[in-house]
Amino acid sequence: MDTSTDGPTRVPPDAGAARVVLDGRGLGVPGVVRLADAEADPVVPAGALDRARRSWRAAAQLAAAGRLYGRGTGVGAHRSVPVDTADEAGHGLRLLRSHAGGAGGLLPARQVRAMLAVRANQLLAGGSGIQPAFVTALAEALRLGLHPAVNEYGAVGTGDLTALAQTGLTLIGERPWLGPAGEAPGPGEPPPRLPAPVTLQPGDTLALLSSNALALGQAALAAHRLDELLCATHAVAALSLAAVSGSPEAYAAPVHALRPYPGPARAAAEVRRLLGPADVAHGTGRRIQDPYGFRAFPQAHGAALEAADRLRGIVEVEINCPSENPVIDPDALTAHHHGGFYAAPLALALDGLDLALVQTAQFSAARLSALGRSDLTGLPAFLASGPASSSGTMILEYTANSALAELRSCAVPASAGHAVLSHGVEEAASFAGQAARQALRAADAYATVLACELVTAVRALRMLPVAPPIAALTVAAAGLPSGTEDRPLTADVLAAVELLPRLARL
Repeated sequence: MDTSTDGPTRVPPDAGAARVVLDGRGLGVPGVVRLADAEADPVVPAGALDRARRSWRAAAQLAAAGRLYGRGTGVGAHRSVPVDTADEAGHGLRLLRSHAGGAGGLLPARQVRAMLAVRANQLLAGGSGIQPAFVTALAEALRLGLHPAVNEYGAVGTGDLTALAQTGLTLIGERPWLGPAGEAPGPGEPPPRLPAPVTLQPGDTLALLSSNALALGQAALAAHRLDELLCATHAVAALSLAAVSGSPEAYAAPVHALRPYPGPARAAAEVRRLLGPADVAHGTGRRIQDPYGFRAFPQAHGAALEAADRLRGIVEVEINCPSENPVIDPDALTAHHHGGFYAAPLALALDGLDLALVQTAQFSAARLSALGRSDLTGLPAFLASGPASSSGTMILEYTANSALAELRSCAVPASAGHAVLSHGVEEAASFAGQAARQALRAADAYATVLACELVTAVRALRMLPVAPPIAALTVAAAGLPSGTEDRPLTADVLAAVELLPRLARL
């Protein structure tokens, strides 16, 4: 199984495979990931589709009674420019084509499919006024393992306009669908099954575009991966603590009861649980306190756990509520023009998690360095074997700090950006999309830092006279090479990255 953030999307599931319900109310981050990876089929309940249908009919009534932004008017700086009733369909098509101006490389299939899942679910919340056929087509594309071609650049955190315009043109048949490999069929290859093209109707375009679905889909993928990596960190830190005969005092429950932050308490409890009855502190007489990487781990890592919880909560709110402008209330037969599409909560949560991730990653790099010190482990410097000049795991400090530098660059807050657009009508931007892409890169960098520590901790524990009976060590040692001679360690690090999801499940 490919655990990388931008790994290939899998082929569509077989009949009878697991299903994810899209109903506009109960979609969670795991469901988005399973749909993105084609590990489940989407199911749209009739009641949810009826909610979207009621919104569509209400929007038509409201439009007949007076102008709606983007339907009876232009958009952005053209918000006061009227659109003739007879031209509403043409206006929508021009709007779709003109906004499909993304640039940069094509996004990986799973990121685009995550966007499709999010957008379909949001439309089922019943506030868009869009034609229900768009929801059906989005769900069918997910079911068939397809996605539109979407370029990386084009959004600033006030709606993923270019990505959704490209999606809209694909839904109406003007652009080709791509398959799981991210390419159109080659010469002689049978064409894939495709969703039936949707006939664009007045009001559909802005209703489709008014969302941060791409940023939310990317954020869901990042949140899921980082949740997994942060859980795996408990096991890796526990192994390192055992390898240096660290003191358990910093992890004691009474210590964390005095300052009842949920994150640090959870981090400490997980390390205690994973170590179990292992006597990791048999050498505590040698030092009163451990270095920060061990002693303050619960505080640094706990902050990352809390930041991850906050991001996941915000993503799950956003993917289950209408964000469209205007938002349609079919019960009150009212349209509300608003700024709910401004994705400041999402951008700030993503930036906050990246910053917290730097803190715990720095501690991982610090523990890695400590594992190479004879005065802390009682083992040869850099855990080397052979002649005294052997380098052992020395280079992993460099590799980890290289990845850590990438992580620090990802932690520069995207939400601190600024833009004035569309003749000054839109004088700010949240840059949530940029924050989401940074979080995806941060996850990969963090996985490398953690893998370097894991390789080193396992080697140190193998070199002890008696390895402690820790389940995480059994799992990790079974998946990592055992030689201690000087040799290239790239394969060890890659194997350790693959082991992290297994450690997260312990």
